[in-house]
Amino acid sequence: MKKLRAALRLHKNGHGKRSIAKTCGISKATVKKYVNLFNALGIEWKQIKQMDDKALFDLFTRTTKDTTSPKLKELRAYFPYVHKELRKKGVTRKLLWEEYREKHPEGYMITQFCEHYRRWSKRVSPSMHIEYKAGDKMLVDYSGKKLRLIDPDTGEVTEVEVFVAILGASQLIYAEASESQKKADFIHSCESALHYYGGVPQAIVTDNLKSAVTKSNRYEPKLNPDFADFAEYYETAILPTRAYKPKDKALVEGAVKIVYQQVYARIRKESFETLEELNKAIWGQLEQLNHRKLSGRPYSRREFFNEVESGVLSPLPLKRFEIRHYIRVTVLQNAHVVLKEDRHSYSVPFMYIRKKVQVGYTSKEVKVYYKYVCIATHKRTKSPFNYTTDPEHLASQHKEYTKWNAEYFLKWAASIHEDVDTLIVRILEKKTHPEQAYRSCIGVLTLEKKAGKDRFIRACSLALLHERYSYKWVTYILEQGLDKLPPPEEEPKSLPSHDNIRGKTYYTSNKNKNNNHQ
Repeated sequence: MKKLRAALRLHKNGHGKRSIAKTCGISKATVKKYVNLFNALGIEWKQIKQMDDKALFDLFTRTTKDTTSPKLKELRAYFPYVHKELRKKGVTRKLLWEEYREKHPEGYMITQFCEHYRRWSKRVSPSMHIEYKAGDKMLVDYSGKKLRLIDPDTGEVTEVEVFVAILGASQLIYAEASESQKKADFIHSCESALHYYGGVPQAIVTDNLKSAVTKSNRYEPKLNPDFADFAEYYETAILPTRAYKPKDKALVEGAVKIVYQQVYARIRKESFETLEELNKAIWGQLEQLNHRKLSGRPYSRREFFNEVESGVLSPLPLKRFEIRHYIRVTVLQNAHVVLKEDRHSYSVPFMYIRKKVQVGYTSKEVKVYYKYVCIATHKRTKSPFNYTTDPEHLASQHKEYTKWNAEYFLKWAASIHEDVDTLIVRILEKKTHPEQAYRSCIGVLTLEKKAGKDRFIRACSLALLHERYSYKWVTYILEQGLDKLPPPEEEPKSLPSHDNIRGKTYYTSNKNKNNNHQ
């Protein structure tokens, strides 16, 4: 077989039969026989290189009669159909042989049928030793050779990774460039492949890179938690290959070589500034590759996919997956947890105060868990030193507190008496920010229940008269019974008009400035 390989290699390089015979130490007639048989078979040198000695021996020791037999030609014409049907679940070689015998009663028996199919499959796809079922597996890997981006201003060259995926049954190939092999890029590339295929296979076969496997083991490898979450979200399984066993993913290794030949080679003279430009070029070449007829078969990868595999993939989720980060924190006394990354606080039900909880967050959402039960969900807000509060999370005595704003107190005061209303406006005006006066307002207004409505109104009027705008002075008037004295002749002064005084209309017309206390 070594001499046969050498003879065919020399023939491929343009050497004559006499020169080949002399170099290899075989007769000229033998060289002529092998060269003629090689040309008759219509196979390429790269396929010869991939065959082992046994396959090569079987291929070149068949008689001319067997090769040209109409019966055998008829059988070989049936094999592309066999190849496709074997990808479907439940279909076996025996079943396909029975269908063959129904159409050709004088055809080969099952042993010869399977042997000829084995030879045919070796010839059209030398590495095809595993028969993948439709919708079963997607194999993924990174190419060894990187592509480059060039900055047009500085001329700086940045190398980028190239992710390659292939479906086991139809052998439809997907590829894309990414900045790195890190977890976020790897998961994004796997997700892009699923969306390219329009569905989810039963399993994803990957090697032992850290983005997929944190601890490799022949029997129970430990998956990266985020990649495991990704698989759970898409309802698929992760099947890491054995370490240092490239044959476990020979199909995707072959796909990488095809990408080198059909994509890298065709864009080698082009330069790209961004990943978007590079991926656009890669995807353009992929479309041509996937629509090109397969060697020895009358259909393309895309046609095979549409016919056999597309309909059996599981449907995609409505939304794309987002990596969820987790931290463990203690609920603060104010029934909030702090997401330190954003320095923003989110509320949880008050009964979990001082409990240890787990906060899971994505770029858009924050969820809080206690003993694996979700107790709070919030939209993520990246505003530091602020609060996001759900009123339902607060204790009953705190819920009323969240309603405090200037409009709330003015409406309450106006429902009692206009002097009370005026006094509340004055109290609010005393402070730089209205929220600073809320405790004084609530203190004044609750005095109505203690003193009675009439005494309370009179006390507020006296406070206005003496320009004493505080909870302390209204309380003093009531405690000393000053409201029971005969009324003075002078009426309370009206609120002066001045540009620097906000007045009641400020609080009733600017609702957006009356923020809830968080």
